[in-house]
Amino acid sequence: MQEFFSADIYNWVVLPLLIAFARILDVSVGTIRVIFVSRGFKNIAPILGFIEVTIWLLAIGQIMQQLDNFMSYIGYGAGFAAGNYIGIILVEKMSLGTVVIRIIPKKDTSDLIQHLRDANYGVTTMDAEGKSGPVKILFSIVKKKDLADVLAIINTYNPNAFYTIEEVQKVNEGYFKATNKRNPLFGGIFSHSQLRK
Repeated sequence: MQEFFSADIYNWVVLPLLIAFARILDVSVGTIRVIFVSRGFKNIAPILGFIEVTIWLLAIGQIMQQLDNFMSYIGYGAGFAAGNYIGIILVEKMSLGTVVIRIIPKKDTSDLIQHLRDANYGVTTMDAEGKSGPVKILFSIVKKKDLADVLAIINTYNPNAFYTIEEVQKVNEGYFKATNKRNPLFGGIFSHSQLRK
């Protein structure tokens, strides 16, 4: 009797949880792999792909052995859904790549430009015409890991400024804030902004 209940607990509780966990891992890794592919990390993406597919094969193998166990299907679906959510959160926290910030300030831009340049960020300005008359548009291309620092400067020296942020696929030349050297494989992926020494 004890063996029967143990088998039931494994088949209807433990196994579905393991399948869900496996799916969370492989979908999260898959989401990160897609980002790495789009950013040109040719050496890391294949390793992540191998891990992703191996975990998926383990999960689907268990499903195929338990075709009459509907809880395995629920675990599989729940793991896939949770893996998408977790993968998106991880990608949002990653500090990979470069972004362009377009800023249309609400007031005089002198302080904002000066403080951005003092913090070693490149800033390009141009004159434009808005609904209420002449405006300045500021452009700055920064490493994604420095974005929070730049936004803090914008919100401090020109509150309520209108700005847009877009990812940049490739950058040639330009002026970028100096950062410490990091491990080329994982260094700087999950990091905070670095100040020039």
